[in-house]
Amino acid sequence: MELISENVRYLGADASWDDAQIVLYGAPFDGTTSFRPGTRFGPAAMREASIGLENYSPYLDKHLTDLAIYDAGDLVPPIGSVSKMINLVEDQTLRIAQAGKVPLMLGGEHSISLGAIRAMAQVYPDLRVIHFDAHTDLRPEFMEEPLSHACVIYHAWEILGDKKIASFGIRSGEAEEFAFARDHLAFHPFDLEGLKEYVAGLKVQKLPVYFTLDLDVLDPAYLPGTGTPEPGGVTYLDLQNKIYQMAGLNVVGLDIMELSPPYDESGVSTVLACKLLREILLALFA
Repeated sequence: MELISENVRYLGADASWDDAQIVLYGAPFDGTTSFRPGTRFGPAAMREASIGLENYSPYLDKHLTDLAIYDAGDLVPPIGSVSKMINLVEDQTLRIAQAGKVPLMLGGEHSISLGAIRAMAQVYPDLRVIHFDAHTDLRPEFMEEPLSHACVIYHAWEILGDKKIASFGIRSGEAEEFAFARDHLAFHPFDLEGLKEYVAGLKVQKLPVYFTLDLDVLDPAYLPGTGTPEPGGVTYLDLQNKIYQMAGLNVVGLDIMELSPPYDESGVSTVLACKLLREILLALFA
């Protein structure tokens, strides 16, 4: 797999491939972004900003150095082809998962999470998806593109089937998408309430879970650096605390998507994403 940006690693990601429990890789792509492009710069920005963080979480009293994380660099995006990029993500995710490791993708726009979900469903036939987002992402196509960032959860549903995707925080979409979500997903619009109960059921069944996090689930007051900001989102601390409720889940893969650094010149959005990723890793895997 051809990679770039291997010289700057994410904080604490200094394990070798052989020793790694988690393999982090970037997917710098924004080929179907319909409002404000720039998520292609997300992975590199997160690596650079992570240098300013401590590897220790005082919330959890844990260190990133307690985890074996390998940073595999970034995929080389094919120019002008979302389908080829999704296939690259699928191949990379499959390679990592089949090696018995946890794939962690830094996006990039949300469309390419489809490649990761495709791969994980091959390895884990009973896969469930937990989806945090401001948007339904349930359109069969958008602007005549079926693989748009507005379609990723619809195509994930085509793979997994009814009630195997749980969407939280949704506050934007067409009326038809909301109706579809109520019928076919475990649907929790507007906030993250209901997560604890949903997670408890997954723990009892010991089901494998893929966690896909679109950062625009946060209110843009906390994270303006995203391509499609949507007012009315959750606070940072609410998101962090809800992620802590996922501790103990059998999380077999995850991604953190839609950071668009050019729209926050202060860099705060990028630092927030880095700190959130630290807390996710320590809550779910340490």
